[in-house]
Amino acid sequence: MDTTKPAKPVPHPTPLSAPYWDGARQGKLMLQRCAACGKTRHYPQMLCSACYSTQVKWIEASQRGTIHSWTITHHAFHPAFADELPYTLVTVDLEEGVRALGRYNSTQLLKLGLPVRLRFENDAHGTPGLIVEPEV
Repeated sequence: MDTTKPAKPVPHPTPLSAPYWDGARQGKLMLQRCAACGKTRHYPQMLCSACYSTQVKWIEASQRGTIHSWTITHHAFHPAFADELPYTLVTVDLEEGVRALGRYNSTQLLKLGLPVRLRFENDAHGTPGLIVEPEV
């Protein structure tokens, strides 16, 4: 029986997503803002959903928001995460008007609208993951 733990999947940045991952490695949550109409978007997309422009600026998010929803994960989507079960994934309404998904890192009871802060935490291989914690 093979007892070797499988490696976690790693992101493969593309020209479209590279600014996001570069920011994440620096602990910054980077969002796209349409340079034509100003609409903020997340995750990285080629076109603005409001005006269909391809012009984009990258902005640093405040990394603050409120809990929109959550789910407690009992089944690993990949075998490398099996020993971390269960864990809680939360959807956060960011101050910038978009949503982000991260892993909840607190024993504080979750509730809708709970003020939170987001931060990046690197795994053993240096891959950043988004962590969500209650606002202090």
